[in-house]
Amino acid sequence: MTVTSRPPAWVEAILADRPPAPTVLVLGGFLTSPPVYRPFVRLLLGRGVADVVVARVWTQDWLLAAARGLGPILTRSGRALLAASDRSEEVSLGAPVLVIGHSAGGMSARLLTSPVPFAGRRLNASGRIGMIVTLGTPNVVSSEGEMGNRVGAKAAEFANREVPGPCFAPRVGYLAVASTAVTGRPDGSRAERRSWSSYRGLLPDPAASEPVGDGLIPLGSALLPGAPSLVLADARHGQWPGRDWYGSDAPMDRWWPVALETWHAALQARAEAARV
Repeated sequence: MTVTSRPPAWVEAILADRPPAPTVLVLGGFLTSPPVYRPFVRLLLGRGVADVVVARVWTQDWLLAAARGLGPILTRSGRALLAASDRSEEVSLGAPVLVIGHSAGGMSARLLTSPVPFAGRRLNASGRIGMIVTLGTPNVVSSEGEMGNRVGAKAAEFANREVPGPCFAPRVGYLAVASTAVTGRPDGSRAERRSWSSYRGLLPDPAASEPVGDGLIPLGSALLPGAPSLVLADARHGQWPGRDWYGSDAPMDRWWPVALETWHAALQARAEAARV
């Protein structure tokens, strides 16, 4: 007698065209802490997600990373992914988690999928992740820039070597969200000069006298080579009163439906493979 195991509940739901609502993991950006993302969590819940887990990475953890490297940050991110996976079992039929990484958090998301150890940690967690959305993440950093030898740049170099672009597609969906809200100018306003310095530090381009980006991350750095992208015209990098950032209502109206559709497509690819 042949005994066949029953597919996971989420696979059956996908094949029946009844996709569950996603459990979302939010990986915060450099120098942020979980309370910063409370308004963002409310907006996600208002858009019908099943639940949201925010990684317990605090400002002091980021400050220590300058001396200790990103290993401890990745450990905390991995624990958060496990917590989100457990929560998915309860509210999303166990479906792979939809991960949203803001700024440096997007780099952590990509590192979580690596089968090759980074900073002594081997997460190899692509099986738990159904989608990675990066919001203003420095996915590409030039070694020629002033920031090219920093900890984050080394992480970007590792990720682009070991898990390049949409490495695990179609089983994992990818979406890089970038912005052209702020033009960097060496002789412009204070904000434009600050942005120009930041852009040049990450991705110097002699041909671009006035590079564009989200105020901190230039457009070319925030795109993930080979992966789908969405470029917004008015989203700033971080939260500031009176200004829209990636996690504000209006920008989310543009990128969230694309992210959700991409997550559904990745789950469909896994479900189809499981049926064969």
